[in-house]
Amino acid sequence: MPKSTLPPSGEITPRRILFTGGGSAGHVTVNAALIPQLIAQGWSVSYIGSKTGIEKQLISRLDGVDYYGISTGKLRRYIDLENVKDPFRVVKGVFQAYRLIRGLKPDLLFSKGGFVSVPVVIGAWLNRVPVIIHESDLTPGLANRIAGPFAKRICITFAETAKLLKDGKAVHVGPIIRTELRKGSAWKGMQWCKFTPGKPVLLIMGGSLGSQRINQAIRRNVGALTKSYQVIHICGKGELDERLKGVNGYRQYEYIHDELPDVLACTDLVISRAGSNSIFEFLALRKPMLLIPLSKQASRGDQILNAESFRQAGYCEVLQEEELTDDTLLSTLASIYGNRDAIKAQMGQNGQADAIKRVIALIEENAI
Repeated sequence: MPKSTLPPSGEITPRRILFTGGGSAGHVTVNAALIPQLIAQGWSVSYIGSKTGIEKQLISRLDGVDYYGISTGKLRRYIDLENVKDPFRVVKGVFQAYRLIRGLKPDLLFSKGGFVSVPVVIGAWLNRVPVIIHESDLTPGLANRIAGPFAKRICITFAETAKLLKDGKAVHVGPIIRTELRKGSAWKGMQWCKFTPGKPVLLIMGGSLGSQRINQAIRRNVGALTKSYQVIHICGKGELDERLKGVNGYRQYEYIHDELPDVLACTDLVISRAGSNSIFEFLALRKPMLLIPLSKQASRGDQILNAESFRQAGYCEVLQEEELTDDTLLSTLASIYGNRDAIKAQMGQNGQADAIKRVIALIEENAI
């Protein structure tokens, strides 16, 4: 039975939705795309994340969202002394999330995953709040595999992911693209970077935390790269190289927020990791890509599968970390730039549906 929206005063109360997800920007961007749409439709929005993680920084930039921090552990795949302490942090997080959710009384929890989401999903389930999970990658992440049994629906980006989820909860919604990314101005992007027309722009993104392997390769080849391209290098927090500040045609930033739509609008080529959210955004904007996925030694291998799926579709070329050398970097970039028109034409054949509308419809359908 749906709960009444009429309190004793007779005033209509807004529907309430709770979000969670964090640990990296990839576990926040989908939420950040949905939240303004839901607020515009009259939903009251709250967010539970870690006390100091990147999700707090990113969500604080949105108007109209109440943020709550809880204790979290980290789901590591390597031996570390912190693994002994983390189960206690997770249990503490479950109790904190349970109490918060009991007070907030949301109509639904939407979880993007990441280690912070697990105690929140369990806390919602204990409060009998329906849960929808979103999985961006081709294969489900560890946090979402743990949280899956507590969810009513699991939104998936790749249609192939449904074969890996046998409980009938999977709903293929496609990629969620932040609306503001489609509104960038190439002219403003060039002005902000102090670039000049006539020379292609190369954007490097190593993920929200940066990538030392990619950063090092780019910096070794700054001279060669700036002969052919104007370079925008997003290198991650604390990863700026002061020695390269004066290099003509090279701009480095820890992270780009408000200016990102304009920067993407003026970009001709992208070098990136292969996180699903980012590469689908590049696809939507028709930006030919060189993808360098995280290796299996540093991850569960999801980015390798994402990159291979895009390579087979003709949207990119791929270099595995083990193949990344100065020569392969420069030659593969030259190949992509030479084939850019064919790649962009292939990207144009991808009919991306409005995933945001699909997800909001699921939220409406499953909220109590």
